[in-house]
Amino acid sequence: MEWTVHELAERAGISGRTLRHYHQIRLLEPDRVGSNGYRYYGPDAVSRLQRILLLRETGMPLAGIADVLDAPTTPEVEVQALTGHLEHLARERDSLNRRINAVEHTLSMRRQGREPRMDVMLEGFNDRYEVEVVERWGRDAFDASNQWWHGKSVQQQKAWKVRADALLTRWRVIQQEGHELDSAIAQEHAAVHVEWFKEIPGTPTYAGDAAKSVDMIRGLADQYETNPDFHVAFGTPEAAKFAANALRLHVRRLERLPTDDPRG
Repeated sequence: MEWTVHELAERAGISGRTLRHYHQIRLLEPDRVGSNGYRYYGPDAVSRLQRILLLRETGMPLAGIADVLDAPTTPEVEVQALTGHLEHLARERDSLNRRINAVEHTLSMRRQGREPRMDVMLEGFNDRYEVEVVERWGRDAFDASNQWWHGKSVQQQKAWKVRADALLTRWRVIQQEGHELDSAIAQEHAAVHVEWFKEIPGTPTYAGDAAKSVDMIRGLADQYETNPDFHVAFGTPEAAKFAANALRLHVRRLERLPTDDPRG
């Protein structure tokens, strides 16, 4: 099966002029040129065009795309690259679906003369931590926590935010009062902090996975200590670092507890 420039351009959603340009710069050459001067593109060329279009969406310049596609490769490497592209597209699709659902909700409520839910209207538009959560904990973790959060009413979200702010403010108070990391008051609040994580679907603490919970808490402790956004949330960098170290100490102690210890 072969397609002409016009046929391929129509199916790819690009112009014939773009295909001719790709040919001129040797980015995408036709499988053959007929005696009539027509360019014909087969499966290999179409596969290469697919990757060109995917890479172009990332903002990569054409010269960079050419370097990527012309680099020595193996079928395994190509499969790995395409798998990465597919995962990226799936994330975009999921985000777009959430936005579509949000707009459909708004439209439906307006048609019924009712007020749409404020939190639903913004679903898919306000998932600022999606990439980070997916990279660290996986797509299922993000989807579970995202659905849990957007399932709350605005009042419930505000109440949760108040609790979260109080949790972090308490760390600042403990640190400013001069308590040691291993003091009863610091370690009791560390336990409260860990219990708070258990309320969030998608987290290892919610699932009861002890080993992954320890990894998660340590990872968050690193974020608390190094991420300026958390310094603001805790009130000061010192409070954020104190909370991070107290949580690290807490999980070290948990790891040493026997599995049948009643405190576990």
